[in-house]
Parts: sequence; C-alpha cells; structure tokens
Amino acid sequence: QVQLVESGGGLVQAGGSLRLSCAHSGNRFRSSDMAWHRQAPGKQREWVASITKDGMTNYADFVKGRFIISRDNAKHTVALQMNSLKVEDTAVYYCKATYDYSEYWGQGTQVTVSS
Repeated sequence: QVQLVESGGGLVQAGGSLRLSCAHSGNRFRSSDMAWHRQAPGKQREWVASITKDGMTNYADFVKGRFIISRDNAKHTVALQMNSLKVEDTAVYYCKATYDYSEYWGQGTQVTVSS
C-alpha cells in the first residue's frame, strides 16, 4: 500500500517562496511517475507539475518559470520549489503517485499567499 505525506505548506507573502515535500512509502517509488496538483476554494483540482520515473518534468503554463519539481529516489521524496508566489497560488497542494495505472494521493498541504 502506498502512502503519501505532504509537508512544507504555510503562509507566505506574495513574491515569496515555499518548498513542498512529499514522502512516498512503499517500494515502488522509483517506478512511479509523480505529480503535484492543487485545489483552490470553490475550484476544481488542477494539475501543477509532474516528473516521470525517468526524471522528465512538465509544468502547467501558470507555474512555468516559477515552480520546480524534483525527486530524490534515494529518499523516496518529491519536492515542489515554489518561487515568486502569487495570491492566486493559494490552494491545497496534493502529491500524486502513478504506478501501473493506479493513482495514489496524499492528504494535501495548505499554501496561503497573502498580498
């Protein structure tokens, strides 16, 4: 069974930075594609960034140039470095693992960006 635990959320002023981390339990991390999604109040959950098991990254247009996704296969973690944060980045951020067509989600971590 895969468990994902996010950390690193909090309150930050616009223009600031935060680094989210997601810890993956189990022994399938190296074979899993990982991603971050977010859900703002009253909105649907949306994809933010992803990194394949081979390390290829992809970003939603609204975070390109500001966010960086990375993974540490030795520590079984995936990180999301968020820079130049905007008020509209306020959301609950979720980590997702995809392995063998199954998806696993974390509980989320709140990010609040103040003006």
